[in-house]
Amino acid sequence: MRNAWRQLCTWLGQNRRLVIAAAAILLLDRLTKVWALMYLPLHPVEVFPFFHLTYVENTGAAFGMMKNGNFLLIFVMLAIVAYIVASWRELCSYGPWVKWGSVFILAGALGNLYDRIALGFVVDFLDFRVWPVFNVADSFITIGGCMFVLSLFIRRGKQREEK
Repeated sequence: MRNAWRQLCTWLGQNRRLVIAAAAILLLDRLTKVWALMYLPLHPVEVFPFFHLTYVENTGAAFGMMKNGNFLLIFVMLAIVAYIVASWRELCSYGPWVKWGSVFILAGALGNLYDRIALGFVVDFLDFRVWPVFNVADSFITIGGCMFVLSLFIRRGKQREEK
């Protein structure tokens, strides 16, 4: 047990910035969702003509797919989190884009997973009117996914330069 604790402390020390970033993303996600739960259900807010803050209880996945699929989506999120944690060393070996993308995806998945377990739905509130309503966690999951894709292009570019 002591050895496992020492390994965890060593890992946390080596990955301090990643842990702080993930915690900050989770905190930002929770704070914005609590604010949305408290203030937006009664009064949506027009920030700009193209951007509103609109309270939505999402029981499905992205773009309204799998409505009322909360139970299944909890297991999907748990699988994503488990994969990232179990594959952490391998993911980090692909470079900083994949490493940071993994942190963003993990933090976003944990934020939405918390909602699904605690509330039975995900709180969405960022509304651009031409896109489905989303939240901070969704944003970081998307940014993390884009970082994964960018890493592929960066790796291909480096492989071409080496040839």
